Amino acid sequence: MRTVDTWAPGNLHAAHGATFLHASGKGIDHAAAEGAVRAFAEFGDRLRGRLTLLFVAPGVQALQARVQEIQRELRTPPEMVVHVVPGGNVAAVLKAAGAKGGPLLAVIDETVEKSLSAAVVLLTAPAGTWGAQRAELQRAGLELTAGVELVDGVDELLVGFGTRSAKSLEAFKSELWALDEYAGVRYRDPQDPEGHLMDISLEPNPGALRREILQALRGGGMTVTELKRFALTDTVYRAADAQKVVTALLHAGAVTRSPEGGRLGGDVVISLTTGG
Repeated sequence: MRTVDTWAPGNLHAAHGATFLHASGKGIDHAAAEGAVRAFAEFGDRLRGRLTLLFVAPGVQALQARVQEIQRELRTPPEMVVHVVPGGNVAAVLKAAGAKGGPLLAVIDETVEKSLSAAVVLLTAPAGTWGAQRAELQRAGLELTAGVELVDGVDELLVGFGTRSAKSLEAFKSELWALDEYAGVRYRDPQDPEGHLMDISLEPNPGALRREILQALRGGGMTVTELKRFALTDTVYRAADAQKVVTALLHAGAVTRSPEGGRLGGDVVISLTTGG
């Protein structure tokens, strides 16, 4: 799990311990749970406090046995505690595990309450629901969000991300575009007015971001800094992608800048070309 690789190093030294939660009202995929245990076990020698892994879902008896096997195989340290809990009362499980106060990484689906005292939430939900899911994350205090729809020609799935940390959001975006391309799977930006599909690539096709920036500028001029933040928090793209798109739009004459000369710094105001 790439998210674990970026979250764990900065959070495993917390004085009150750190918690990983994987919760679902529909059940937990055993391969995903095993992947999480193995990913965290790689950081076993860096633990300075308690690390608690919680798997909460109905019908987890078989998962309990599998997790115990993996722990014996990996010889996980005593500071790394794993609980597999049947049911769906996530708040009660977190309280019982003493997770309050420390950093929390939550992997959930649309059936789970979003109001978690978490620094990072990764969720899955049906495609086409990003507006509602994003609103829930923001109501829970996770103001920085990103959503992407995974489309393979048959199935469509929304993956959403919420955090209070711009650094965490940047890391998620970098991971998103660095994933190995899965056969037939493409991305769709839920905010793209045309809903075009994109291949997974370190250099994503900028078409959707171009459309989204032009649409945002219809509300008035924005600084380069504002457009970069817009790309980070309102699109599937990274802040650096916005800089490239703005440069291309200027060269194409689709937008203007003020001041007209000099470096394209963060305080430069970008506006639609008259009549655009």
